[in-house]
Amino acid sequence: MTSMDVRTEAEAEDSGPSGYAAARLRLLHEEARSGPPRRSALAELTDDWLAGLFRTGPAGTPRGAALIAVGGYGRGELSPRSDLDLLLLHDGSADPKELAALADRLWYPVWDLGIALDHSVRTPTEARKTAGEDLKAHLGLLDARHVAGDLGMTTALRTAVLADWRNQAPKRLPELRELCEERAERHGELGHLLEPDLKEARGGLRDATALRAVAASWLADAPREGLDEARRRLLDVRDALHLTTGRATDRLALQEQDQVADGLGLLDADTLLRQVYEAARVVAYAGDVTWREVGRVLRARAGRPRLRAMLGGRSGGRTAVAERSPLAEGVVEQDGEAVLARAARPERDAVLPLRAAAAAAQAGLPLSLHAVRRLAATARPLTTPWPAEAREQLVTLLGAGRPTVQVWEALEAEGLVTRLLPDWERVRCRPQRNAVHTWTVDRHLVETAVRASALTRRVGRPDLLLVAALLHDIGKGWPGDHSTAGETIARDVAARIGFDAGDVAVVARLVRHHLLLVETATRRDLDDPATVRGVAEAVGAVGTLELLHALTEADALATGPAAWSTWRGALVADLVKRVTAVLSGEAPEERATEDAAPTAEQERLAVEAYRTGGPVLSMRADSGVSSEDGPEPLGVELVVAVPERPGVLSSVAGVLALHRLAVRTAELRAVTLPSGFGAASGDSVLLLSWRVAAQYGSMPQAARLRADLVRVLDGSLDIEARLAEREAAYPRRRGTVAPPARVTVAPAASRLATVIEVRAQDAPGLLHRIGRALEAAGVAVRSAHVSTLGANAVDAFYVTGADGAPLEGEAAAGVARGVEGVLRA
Repeated sequence: MTSMDVRTEAEAEDSGPSGYAAARLRLLHEEARSGPPRRSALAELTDDWLAGLFRTGPAGTPRGAALIAVGGYGRGELSPRSDLDLLLLHDGSADPKELAALADRLWYPVWDLGIALDHSVRTPTEARKTAGEDLKAHLGLLDARHVAGDLGMTTALRTAVLADWRNQAPKRLPELRELCEERAERHGELGHLLEPDLKEARGGLRDATALRAVAASWLADAPREGLDEARRRLLDVRDALHLTTGRATDRLALQEQDQVADGLGLLDADTLLRQVYEAARVVAYAGDVTWREVGRVLRARAGRPRLRAMLGGRSGGRTAVAERSPLAEGVVEQDGEAVLARAARPERDAVLPLRAAAAAAQAGLPLSLHAVRRLAATARPLTTPWPAEAREQLVTLLGAGRPTVQVWEALEAEGLVTRLLPDWERVRCRPQRNAVHTWTVDRHLVETAVRASALTRRVGRPDLLLVAALLHDIGKGWPGDHSTAGETIARDVAARIGFDAGDVAVVARLVRHHLLLVETATRRDLDDPATVRGVAEAVGAVGTLELLHALTEADALATGPAAWSTWRGALVADLVKRVTAVLSGEAPEERATEDAAPTAEQERLAVEAYRTGGPVLSMRADSGVSSEDGPEPLGVELVVAVPERPGVLSSVAGVLALHRLAVRTAELRAVTLPSGFGAASGDSVLLLSWRVAAQYGSMPQAARLRADLVRVLDGSLDIEARLAEREAAYPRRRGTVAPPARVTVAPAASRLATVIEVRAQDAPGLLHRIGRALEAAGVAVRSAHVSTLGANAVDAFYVTGADGAPLEGEAAAGVARGVEGVLRA
């Protein structure tokens, strides 16, 4: 069925809302037609309907009036739930009542169908005046298209609006650029977001429309290669999103991605996101290039009057030649960009692409579009292994800091990155379905190198740090554990770019163990010698440990705000200090046993708890660690002493959850009371040491915590019910389903206890529920190590049997299954 068929059928039925609605519905559910043909057909169908409404009034149509489509409708790009942008233009001669009746005849049927409408009634003078005052209105009028009425009025307005736009371009384009930048700041980058806004984010549909406006100014034009296809892809995804949700939304939410992918005939949601990311990057890169060109042209225009004044009006028609300053062999700076020197010969100089990129990044300059395209078209391939200069230039590029990003994006836009590093293709535009991650895999790798560049003074081999940063997640493009897969790929890449066998082994080891320090520091008992020895054996040398420490910090900082904190940094630094001692030949300190003498403060709390028969609390702010801004607190150290009895761990954890305290670490021990205090032989008190922080607001008073703990222990406060109320009110995004909890036994993690590792969705009272499950299993918790990453909790519990020894294999597995069952219920 052609668009003409649809119009004929609609006209045959009825020009009223019901006829249009029926024809519109059939068109939207026509499987044979989608994409640009459907958008154009929908616009034509809507044109015919509105034209019919325009013509069929009881008093006829006023003379000197025209109905004009603007914005997306003016471009003929109607998505299923797009609003209609309409301008009723009149010459001022019509009777106001007739004009109002015409407007009502047009607007009310649109509203009756539930279609969003952006409308205005203006004379040509008023329309131009509004455009001159409102940038968004001017942009909409650039796409003005005649629908009905006086065609001459539409044509005249279009001509005038375009002339105004071109005359005002030196003022309007900087305003438009600022508008695009503000929007990007609010909505982020479409090329990386897990739940992107297809319209408003950087690289989205509004940016593509802005590039059309720049082209209409005749001042500059966007790179055309791939831009129309990228725009079409984003519009197709928006169409499928509208049909899936039945709403006028531009946000590609997680819960809709599978259905949208299916509607587009794609394999899965990841394939959908990769296509969206690829399209967005084309638009974003075209925008970067175009806005640089706009700036160059406007600077040149502003400089001409001054040049003529300096020459006394005797320029002779000559154009000033931009100054060229050398940056590196074959690379010069010209007009704020790094360009190729006139004598550069990419077809003979295989290192030139990397040298040009490194020089641009080190100078903080963008690499010109012409230079990148010439390099991509003519550069000679590098030999394998790379010559030393090529490797050095790659390291120089990676060590340039923030400017590395825009240069890397330019190389990637023209396919040079995958030509240099073929393994990059598998991580390019790959989404990360973890809310902790801010970036796609490939951008995360570049961001990690940027972060690592600030840490190069802390290591003896900054080149190995930067390359390992670029490669640490390269295994995410392959099945299985990405660290294991990445080790193999990193070994191959490091050898290919020219490192010797020893350096290749170090890079591979860094990639294999890039998560080791942070996972061990936050999930294992650092006082257990087995923990420290295990890390030392994996790392192998002090120099490698130094590199791994810097890589760990860079990786976490590049991941997102939830992945790194002062507390995590302090734990990792403590672990590194201990492992360094072992690698230097010192024996790890043996963990204190349960019978080790308590400190004077612990003994005081234990005696008071025994005498009162109830809990005693002590709170003090942790000393913190140093930062650029001075000491930063690590939280509050809370010590609770309670006469030994079942359920203490879960009770204390429940009270902390009730007061919205986040638990960072927890340790339990039994303190045998000294003689002379009226205690029977063997009487003991449980001592629980916690490090906690307020989720928001200030810390509660110790007296309040103690009062609630007393009530929980004597049964007058139902902590289960209170936490259930809190959980029911816990904010959850509609449609999201968290993966089930997973509880495992960590093999050979400690020789003093069995380590039960819990991975679950973080929620109020989670530690309380785990404590209840462990107590029900009849095990003793020696210590707990709590880590929260975004919405995910990863906690480790060191437990022993009633005899104080680690659990046997089947018993340990049974405890893990029991806890998992409780958390999944």
